[in-house]
Amino acid sequence: MHNLFLFFRRYFNFIVLLFLQGFSIYLLVHYNSYHNALASNFMNEITGKVNTQFNKVDYFFRLRNTNEALVENNERLTNLLNENFEKQDSSSKIVMEDILNDTTGRKRKWQYFSAKVVSNSVSAQNNFIALHRGAAQQIKKDDGVVDINNGVVGIITDVSENYAVVMSLLHKDSKISAKLKRSGEVGQVIWDGKDPNRLSLIDIRKSAQVAKGDTVFTSGFTTTFPYGLMIGTIDEILKDKGTNNYIIYLKSTTNFYNIQYVYAIENLQREEVDQLLKNANNKVNN
Repeated sequence: MHNLFLFFRRYFNFIVLLFLQGFSIYLLVHYNSYHNALASNFMNEITGKVNTQFNKVDYFFRLRNTNEALVENNERLTNLLNENFEKQDSSSKIVMEDILNDTTGRKRKWQYFSAKVVSNSVSAQNNFIALHRGAAQQIKKDDGVVDINNGVVGIITDVSENYAVVMSLLHKDSKISAKLKRSGEVGQVIWDGKDPNRLSLIDIRKSAQVAKGDTVFTSGFTTTFPYGLMIGTIDEILKDKGTNNYIIYLKSTTNFYNIQYVYAIENLQREEVDQLLKNANNKVNN
């Protein structure tokens, strides 16, 4: 209290001056229409700027909910794409009752599920990504995973009730069947454990037409990924002196440093194909 009294005593004249100036401005604005209009415009401008900044801050804190809503909406729209369905051969099947069929008689083959990334590594030799979506939310082992731009991310290797682990393309054991867009040659995409944004395409013969900038995408020859998903673009082409193949380096489509949301892709016809291949192998071995 004593300090407060000393403060007013020391700055009494200055405080009175501020009060009188403020009162004078009030009288000037209140009883003069011109100055009243100027003051109103000034206050409106200040209020508008304050509201704009407040909206920016509010928008920033709402970005998370906005992003989640966009990912969910993209999941719904992606599942309506034509390439996720296959037209059935109705000539050999008269009755076909399946809730996965659409109104044109096509049967769904691929189902997309959005998931949030909760853990990601890029600096190890064996990199994994953890997703906050698991068996309770329809995620299955061996599902393929892509980013929000349909760039290949990896394959799910383990699933719990509410979480899943993805073996990233940046893993020494990762192998993805891939195809060159220009020539149609098929090879495998692997990682050499060095640059997180640089992959290797192997098993491409020197007789193939290969050019820098050419697109590399999934071949569709496995039950994990549909045909045509982007893996990367050719960044460097070298000739392997010890073999008849090229050494091809790719710039990955996926930015592994900045993955926040992904889509897990389930092949709804995988079990049927896998069972046929298993039966064929059993016959050969027997």
